[in-house]
Amino acid sequence: MEQSFVQTLTSAGGASLIRVEQACKRFANGIQVLDGLDLAVREGETLCILGPSGCGKTTLLRALHGLISLDSGRVQVAGETVRRPRRDVAMVFQHFGLFPWKTVAQNVAYGVELAGIPQAQRRERVARYVQMVGLQGFERSYPYQLSGGMQQRVGLARALALEPRLLLMDEPFGALDALTREQLQDELLRIWEHVSRTMVFITHSIEEAIALGDRVAVLSPRPARIRELVEVAIPRPRTVGRVIEHPSFVELRERCWRLLRSKAA
Repeated sequence: MEQSFVQTLTSAGGASLIRVEQACKRFANGIQVLDGLDLAVREGETLCILGPSGCGKTTLLRALHGLISLDSGRVQVAGETVRRPRRDVAMVFQHFGLFPWKTVAQNVAYGVELAGIPQAQRRERVARYVQMVGLQGFERSYPYQLSGGMQQRVGLARALALEPRLLLMDEPFGALDALTREQLQDELLRIWEHVSRTMVFITHSIEEAIALGDRVAVLSPRPARIRELVEVAIPRPRTVGRVIEHPSFVELRERCWRLLRSKAA
């Protein structure tokens, strides 16, 4: 039954880039965070993941990247089982993870340097993605000279500069104030019109999930399973304002809210 569930997800929306099958993970302290979780993510879509605190969202994302291994089950990206971090996958964290001794340009260049990209191509990529996230003129600034929102733009540019096939985002706007958060949501929607990639985005905000996602995966309390996949049939290009004003927004928000509150298995 679980296998057919994954197949149904894939056939309903076209080819899948990510397949998670019967994923189980228990930590050394005995807490089980994933229990037979199945998921398929379509090539080119943005999937937002909602779930209660501590249910296993970040664990799932780290398994997708190959940063942790599962106890059983498997994760596949582009048809290959994930056993270690992949070069075509990039991750953006809630805490910016910038090197304080490096400038904006040096931070953005860090990943492409590790990937062995030639110097001329590195410079071109850094310039392009710094401009894309709106930080031109700040290339020589250090993280302590930037606001929180600007620091997160640096982290996003660093990930985009790798030109990944898959971008994983772990509550990247969660530590920001409401205004900066909405501004960056709009920036991400704008950027995605130019550099469309497959993206898995973890958030605690129902509004954010609906604004950014093609689908929203609502997880159960720990140990996590997919409670429901909610289609967001709001046309692109989007802005946060347009999404909130769309006739289906309130219904989508209420549906996600009911799923999060439900105590049913």
